Amino acid sequence: MEKKKIRILSIDGGGIRGILPGVILSYIEDRLIEKEGENARLCDYFDLMVGTSTGGILACTYLIPEKDGNGKPTNRPKFTASQAVDIYLKRGGKIFEVSFMQKVKSKGGLADEKFSAKELEIALNDYYGETKLSELLKPCLITSYDIKARRAHFFSQTDAKARETHNYLVKEVARATSAAPTYFEAALAKSDFGISYPLIDGGVFVNNPAMCAYAEARNLEFSTILSDPDKADKPHAHNMIIISIGTGSVKKPYPYEKAKDWGMIEWIKPVIDIMMSGNAETVSYQLRKIWETTGTPDNYIRLEPGLDDANSDMDDASDKNLRALNIAGKKFVEENYSLLNKLVDKLIAEK
Repeated sequence: MEKKKIRILSIDGGGIRGILPGVILSYIEDRLIEKEGENARLCDYFDLMVGTSTGGILACTYLIPEKDGNGKPTNRPKFTASQAVDIYLKRGGKIFEVSFMQKVKSKGGLADEKFSAKELEIALNDYYGETKLSELLKPCLITSYDIKARRAHFFSQTDAKARETHNYLVKEVARATSAAPTYFEAALAKSDFGISYPLIDGGVFVNNPAMCAYAEARNLEFSTILSDPDKADKPHAHNMIIISIGTGSVKKPYPYEKAKDWGMIEWIKPVIDIMMSGNAETVSYQLRKIWETTGTPDNYIRLEPGLDDANSDMDDASDKNLRALNIAGKKFVEENYSLLNKLVDKLIAEK
């Protein structure tokens, strides 16, 4: 008997551009509610969620459990997908606000981080409180980078449930994965075992974490973790469905005539831009080739919304740009209505 496929959601990094996948996933959840009832939520239709930076924040928010009257986590999510995207639409302006003192202190981001992390930390605390990684509702993998040990640092819900050495407060996980160099100061995440790790944004090495999602899924005993004997264990690609969502394709050209004479300062922003988009394109290419060998290439789905009139800067949280990003996300939904509805049916079929 064919096992039910493992449904995986992977969300790229991209700062305030997290509005784009947030809007798309809100639409998907709304369609799930239409078909499955008012209590349907994204976390019920994915077996693994993976995210980098802003994508990590979204993944954590979808998986935060509601608390009962005694403050104990339940098996139901606290937030809808629409409420999750509000962390950007309603709090983005504060998070990416530069005070006069910060502007002077950082010399416009050249001598120190551009933004204070205070408003970001307030928002994360409001959303996650004292919830632990081990308490999230489904398996997840959130990326970051350890600047002391000089290696990738992955936050895994399944590892957190198994060992206190791998368990953290969710707000510290979200802070670490979004600690983008030059934007926010590095984070210090402390495990339940008492060890602290100096971490920065996972986007520095894996802005598109979909290949990490694939690798993580290959090692998980889903039938046991999900208490569902019909789910595939340590699945191969043909037993998976991956929906990978970008945060807006950036194709800004850098003319040779200008770039050839750039120094360190001029290259900072272009290098970050190129690293992020280059990683996203490479990972998508690799996974597309893997799924072509399975005979089910339609089970790897890359959704890459356009920016349209929105600014590509990851920190532009002006009212104008928030509206433009929201509209760009809705435009992608409108133009891909048929595809997104097929994805909804696919997710339901493997529940």
